[in-house]
Amino acid sequence: MTEQTVKATTEELGEITLPVEEKALLDKMVETGVLRGRKHSRTNPKMNPYIWGTRRGVDIFDLLETMRLLKSAGEFLKTLVDGKKPIFVVCGKPAIKDIIEDFAKKNNFPFVTERYLGGTLTNWKTISKRIETMKKLRMEKERGELTRYTKKERLMLDRKMEKMNTLFSGFENMGGLPAAILVVDPIEHRTVVHEANLLKIPVIGIASSDCNPDLVTHLIPANDNSRLSVSFLLAELEKIAQSAK
Repeated sequence: MTEQTVKATTEELGEITLPVEEKALLDKMVETGVLRGRKHSRTNPKMNPYIWGTRRGVDIFDLLETMRLLKSAGEFLKTLVDGKKPIFVVCGKPAIKDIIEDFAKKNNFPFVTERYLGGTLTNWKTISKRIETMKKLRMEKERGELTRYTKKERLMLDRKMEKMNTLFSGFENMGGLPAAILVVDPIEHRTVVHEANLLKIPVIGIASSDCNPDLVTHLIPANDNSRLSVSFLLAELEKIAQSAK
């Protein structure tokens, strides 16, 4: 049976002929602003293969490339989910961190939505000890065992626990180094990307046009600032990863 195609027309991309089943996806990408990159003056030349053109000084992604790479990243994510391997989700952008946390919790992924502490991956042995200290203090407090300390000491311990909870609570049960990192905006989160590269941990990156794609194992060229864009892309990744075999 011959594959049916339709023409999709957008202000930015003009007229495109594509399979019927992809038209809805492309329309949604346009609607949620996935296609918009950074100002062209900030473009990393290595991202040119994923950029269709420029409109009013802003890079416009080639959505056919974005769709292809989104599917590839989703299929890789699926292999990890099927194998019950941990995927560490990182994004501390204030405007979208609630979306990241909801996505991570829904899929039981360890996550960071506050400040990423340098050395979390490369110095995991030390970080894991601090996590155990946090858990121990928390348990002692729940059992009322901190009453043996003075009021001032308890106040200091409470502050210590609060700080550690902010840094570690999202991944306190990760148990070891993750099988992959999923990061939104590898430029802003260059520290975790650098550490993952050092440890040869694959990186899935939702990245705008200022990114160096060489640092990302599974690139998703897309708008990494917009709540609508990121929410849509995470939902698509989840859909692919949770699909039946």
